[in-house]
Amino acid sequence: MAYAPRAGGQPVIVLKEGTTRTRGKAAQRNNIAAAKIIAEIVRTTLGPKGMDKILVDSIGDVVVTNDGATILDKMDVEHPAAKMLIEAAKAQDNTVGDGTTTVVILAGELLKRAGELIEQKIHPSTIIRGYKRALDIAVQHLEKIARPVKLEDKETLKKILLTSLASKSLGFAKEHIANLALEAVLRIIEERDGKLYADKDNIQIIKKMGKSLLESELINGVIVDKEVVHSAMPKRIVNAKIALINAPFEIEKTEFSAEIRIRDPLKMKEFLDEETRILKEMVDKVVGVGANVVLCQKGIDDIAQFFMAKAGILAVRRVKSSDMEKLSRATGARIVTNFEDLTPEDLGTAGIVEERKIGEDRMVFVRDCKNPKSVSILIRAGLERQLDEAERALNDAIMNLISLIQNMKYVPGGGATEMALASVIKKEAPKYPGKEQLAMLAFAETLEMIPRILAENSGLEPVEILTELRTKHEAGQHGYGIEVFSGKVQDMFKAGVIEPLRVKEQALKSGFEAAAMILRIDDVIAAAKRKETKPEKGGSESSFE
Repeated sequence: MAYAPRAGGQPVIVLKEGTTRTRGKAAQRNNIAAAKIIAEIVRTTLGPKGMDKILVDSIGDVVVTNDGATILDKMDVEHPAAKMLIEAAKAQDNTVGDGTTTVVILAGELLKRAGELIEQKIHPSTIIRGYKRALDIAVQHLEKIARPVKLEDKETLKKILLTSLASKSLGFAKEHIANLALEAVLRIIEERDGKLYADKDNIQIIKKMGKSLLESELINGVIVDKEVVHSAMPKRIVNAKIALINAPFEIEKTEFSAEIRIRDPLKMKEFLDEETRILKEMVDKVVGVGANVVLCQKGIDDIAQFFMAKAGILAVRRVKSSDMEKLSRATGARIVTNFEDLTPEDLGTAGIVEERKIGEDRMVFVRDCKNPKSVSILIRAGLERQLDEAERALNDAIMNLISLIQNMKYVPGGGATEMALASVIKKEAPKYPGKEQLAMLAFAETLEMIPRILAENSGLEPVEILTELRTKHEAGQHGYGIEVFSGKVQDMFKAGVIEPLRVKEQALKSGFEAAAMILRIDDVIAAAKRKETKPEKGGSESSFE
């Protein structure tokens, strides 16, 4: 039970019984501790030599991954501050698709150092102001160390993808997956108002067990996870003319209950013949405009299937709405909702439409489209967990490239960017006298934790590495970071370890915002959990054994 200050010597009960309240420094310490625990869980996964985690959910499903976003998503967290940190990581994942582990580590370290400053009687608001100044300096300097890239420079684009995939458990298939991601994104890029734009939803990812990761392939079109509706229909159409129809090849049922009484058998035959005639007209309309492939969002009647098979049309029914949109973008077809409106101009084209058996399933491939704005990637692997990890890696790679497209600039990886920013903040901090300076220096030290953790996770000596890095960066050599495979300090630009500018910028901002949000909290009021009420004996509820 929570009490307000005493009024006239009597306690005033404000909150419900069972409600707990933590205030002041105790609340801050509690929140900081929770955030530090989350950061410590994921810190060992950072970098190409980071370790994996096994996550087992409440029903026994196992996930093996080192992807920060997946680890945080699968964890069942109770503490509100920890939940806020996880939300910040999810925002990073949704915005740029990568850098989630970095966000959590940065936020955790910022809060840890803020806790030390609070113990020195520095107010959280002062700490946040100092952090914000340091962040502004960091973001400004990011632009200075970034280098531009063009879409034609596929070699550099591929290096960015390989940097993203370096930490993923893909083994020898990293380069193949990078090539798939690169080609897929380049196909869907559009120009809008003079700016490049790519929508991840236009890349369809299909997972199927069997074969190896090296046999994953890019389809210049769309994979429809359905099979051809009739066994007599052709299973392969070359130079396909595709009709996308969002209307049923069926006789519409009346909207209200109706009863038809037929006493004469001939009348019954007339009735059935009329249904057949209507369905044949529908099919004839499709044949008349020159379509040889029909992809229908609704159902297709058995009689309509027969007429289509007779006309040599390949048909698929119950296609998902999202797949219909992708098909429209890939083939250039217009989705028609009324048979009367169907014209030859509404048809789309594809080099080949065929039914293929992938594993145990049959699927329809709409491929070899001339200028597809929607493509598909079919991932193959021998293990289900390998499939899932490949999908996560592919998503990260695609999002990395889409983030790059937004400003076409990249920065060095391997902790080089963080060291460069830390070096600049340390030089700028003395210009701001007072307690804010301490917070700025704490921000710089936090940034240095990224190369330190990379070194630790790679089995290197962090003190030696950091000393060498500081020497390089103080001399203005801001491209130097850790090449974890050789274990040496190298120029990351030359080594090809590079990352999109936007991913780094977003990670810094998300880490700061998460830390600032948690630091501002000085009062945690938690309501009592509801108790499950058991039915009394002799009550109205009965149990069956």
